[in-house]
Amino acid sequence: MTKPLAGQIALVTGASRGLGFAAAKAMGDAGAHVIAVARTVGGLEELDDAIKATGGETVLVPADICDEPGMERMCAALYQRFGRVDIWLHTACHAPPLCPAEHIDAKDLDKTIAVNIRAFQRLIRVIDPLLRLSEAPRAIIAADTHLGEKFFGHYAMSKAAQSSLTQAWAAESGQTIKITEFQPAPMPTALRARFFPGEDRSGLARAQDEAISLLASL
Repeated sequence: MTKPLAGQIALVTGASRGLGFAAAKAMGDAGAHVIAVARTVGGLEELDDAIKATGGETVLVPADICDEPGMERMCAALYQRFGRVDIWLHTACHAPPLCPAEHIDAKDLDKTIAVNIRAFQRLIRVIDPLLRLSEAPRAIIAADTHLGEKFFGHYAMSKAAQSSLTQAWAAESGQTIKITEFQPAPMPTALRARFFPGEDRSGLARAQDEAISLLASL
């Protein structure tokens, strides 16, 4: 059976659950060597088992994307081992408690900015050189929208900033790197459950199906 991503090096930040997990699994099944980054060790181990069960290969990186020196060391190690990254999928994000704009907690705001904006930009800084070493580099950034929705102020602000960074990076890269945003349909993820506890999840899209759509955009 032909595997369309055979020989490709795919880096997934936020790989232990939700869309990141499903897309990493799908890329592994398609032949990519998956570099899976997340804080949740148990989720990474489950992903490793799932990919290896279909003959795929993984490297697990249990790390916090806010650890800038750690991300620098990871990218240096990827260069030494693989010499490049072909695909970067970024799904990691922080989902703060929803609240009115005037009641946003300073610690929640700081963490949201640290994960969704600062860490994302620092990842671009260290991953961009690895992508440029690929013959066909692609970066896919998981997008989300809640602009103008009540109680989503700090989350929506951070995701809008992330989108702005993505679009600027794409414009600056020209045709060197294919950089796109992927807006998944609402899925029954842990992140969504924090925002909408108790909702009827029966009508939500499966993460596996959204992962297939994501791969089709590569």
